[in-house]
Amino acid sequence: MKTITRTEFFFPKQTGKYTGKVRDVYTIDNKYLTMVVTDRISAFDVVLPEGIPYKGQVLNQIASKFLDATSDIVPNWKIASPDPVVTVGHKCEPFPVEMIVRAYLTGSSWRSYKAGARSICGVPLPDGMKEHQRFEKPVITPTTKAEHGAHDEDISREEIISKGLISEADYRLLEKYALALFARGTEMAAKQGLILVDTKYEFGKKNGEIYLIDEIHTPDSSRYFYADSYESAFAKGEQQRQLSKEFVREWLMSNGFQGLEGQKIPEMTAEIVENISNRYIELYEKITGETFKKAEATDDIYTRIETNTENMLARLP
Repeated sequence: MKTITRTEFFFPKQTGKYTGKVRDVYTIDNKYLTMVVTDRISAFDVVLPEGIPYKGQVLNQIASKFLDATSDIVPNWKIASPDPVVTVGHKCEPFPVEMIVRAYLTGSSWRSYKAGARSICGVPLPDGMKEHQRFEKPVITPTTKAEHGAHDEDISREEIISKGLISEADYRLLEKYALALFARGTEMAAKQGLILVDTKYEFGKKNGEIYLIDEIHTPDSSRYFYADSYESAFAKGEQQRQLSKEFVREWLMSNGFQGLEGQKIPEMTAEIVENISNRYIELYEKITGETFKKAEATDDIYTRIETNTENMLARLP
């Protein structure tokens, strides 16, 4: 199965390119962005050596669906998705902070809590909580947006405002939007028998207006539990059945890799790669309630992407 692990396009009126961990983002005429979601996969801030078939399509199409479903809450950057792995949208000036919303004590927040922390990003937590326990209400735990290759760092609301990273007025709006988006995502997940556990949102500004940017509610940016087994697993202290890429992190950790210096990425066999691909397709179908339709197989995926994208860009003013 062919994978998209690296792109080197030069689109009409292209004025820049940024290569992220998973996405290649092309700036068009300094007004628009063309985001190609590749099949690269990252964990612990490290890009793994093998691409995962259809992963880019899964992420792009989930994000596209949720951007459309939340556009009444806050404007978002999407204009169109001309190819299964491409979204074209508005270029915004991003805020230097990611808004992470958590409804449960799990993942990195649980690891911090277990190590003795009783506040996350300035949000106080009581003693006696258990792993995967639900908070009384969702909490926002922002992180700085790190430069490429660096780690994001927790930061409090007070620090963000006092350092002038975001004005207090804008930050209040970001909090409002993030919680409203999370509530909508929670409702949509519940219809699929899922619990939206935590997620991240990124925002930017264009012409003085705040936009939601990047991906939303994908398994790379969010964690989901299965609703039907949550209570019983929590009561027994068992691990939750979940939909996220946490299974990739768990596989890496079980093979001695957490992104630390000197650690070696375990071998990604064809079987491992296929299993991860199948899990991503399962995530798509469970999160959206739709059957995943694999993009048409072609000997030259890159020509398909280029043609579809250029046809779309030609229609922009």
